[in-house]
Amino acid sequence: MKISPSLMCMDLTNFKEQIEFIDQNADYLHIDIMDGHFVPNLTLSPFFVEQVKRLANKPLDCHLMVTRPEDYIEPLANAGAGMITLHPETLNGQAFRMVEKIRALGMRVGFILNPESAVEVMKYYIHLADKITVMTVDPGFAGQPFIEEMLEKIRQLKRFRENNNLNYEIEIDGSCNEHTFKYLIEAGADVFIVGSSGLFNKAADIRQAWQIMQANIQQAENEVGGHA
Repeated sequence: MKISPSLMCMDLTNFKEQIEFIDQNADYLHIDIMDGHFVPNLTLSPFFVEQVKRLANKPLDCHLMVTRPEDYIEPLANAGAGMITLHPETLNGQAFRMVEKIRALGMRVGFILNPESAVEVMKYYIHLADKITVMTVDPGFAGQPFIEEMLEKIRQLKRFRENNNLNYEIEIDGSCNEHTFKYLIEAGADVFIVGSSGLFNKAADIRQAWQIMQANIQQAENEVGGHA
């Protein structure tokens, strides 16, 4: 499993220490950018991305929970983002143009589905994705309960990838923790976005928290392997 810690859940009083540790151990760094319109919350910004980039070498994946993603693409590229993940609901007839711009600026492209959004909404551009993220909670706030119905969406994305010879990664955002790891792996997840319940609240020290998380994922992988 690949791991992408959600930086809005980190301990900002230990910013440098936590970013440097995560950069050495994770596959991606997940940065939620919210505008207070598409979702009611306000969080991180291109300025935050720029600060993280000074310490990190792993790809910075910017999840745009914003009404006008086109306003953020160039500032995020300049700040050092490695991937832009977009909600289909916000593309406003510009899906292909935005994908082209993101790639021209040297970044990878992801799409992210809210719980009520069907895979079919991406039918005509899903083949352009490097990564598809499934929200297993409603977007906007950390610590929400897991929505079990999303397991079928993960299975559907895995079947579609196999049937069409595509290679996007399937990523999960929301309640990735010891209670859900097994079911998500069984369904076909490739990447876990881990936040408060999966990583940061496991221990005050990031190293200890990471060890607990890794042990939980290993146990889930062993259980899935044992049932295979």
